[in-house]
Amino acid sequence: MKKLVSFIVLTMLWLTPVHAEGETHAKIQTSMGDIVVELYPEKAPKTVENFLQYATEGHYDRTLIHRVVRGFVIQGGGYSRFFVERPTRDPIPYEADNGLKNERGTLAMARSDHRDSAAAQWFINLKDNTDLDHKMFEGLPVYGYTVFGRVVDGMEVADAIGAVETGPGGQFESEVPVEPVIIERVDPIDWPAVE
Repeated sequence: MKKLVSFIVLTMLWLTPVHAEGETHAKIQTSMGDIVVELYPEKAPKTVENFLQYATEGHYDRTLIHRVVRGFVIQGGGYSRFFVERPTRDPIPYEADNGLKNERGTLAMARSDHRDSAAAQWFINLKDNTDLDHKMFEGLPVYGYTVFGRVVDGMEVADAIGAVETGPGGQFESEVPVEPVIIERVDPIDWPAVE
């Protein structure tokens, strides 16, 4: 009997998909299509934890991609479709010195001028944006924007969002999609999908 139980346990372990430690993915469902991102908790643990908490709590549900800068970034996760800013938790600590670069297709946190001010908003880089990277200059840090993931499926959706017509909207004078682009929801997922 013990041998049978051992065999069953070993078989179950063998059949269980093995994922790299810390590997996490999320699906960003938008009104223009889905974007799947791989997250990097080993490089940006607080940022990934924060993003996933907002996602699972429904914070991102029915929010806007409220900022589109053609050939630069698309940004969302902060405002309802009526431009009401969603309440956030306390900001998270700065993690942009993790070695990850703001390259095309990466997912990064938006923030204000203060390095430790990132809360819920994020953006996808539409090109390599080296100006947004953490760097050292004459021995002093130049603070950047924390990269915590990368698009692994649906970059064509991000590019399509990045090409929409923009203008004023809500409290913003420019860079708002004329036709609203809605983030329907964000969910952690297995990737590739287990069938």
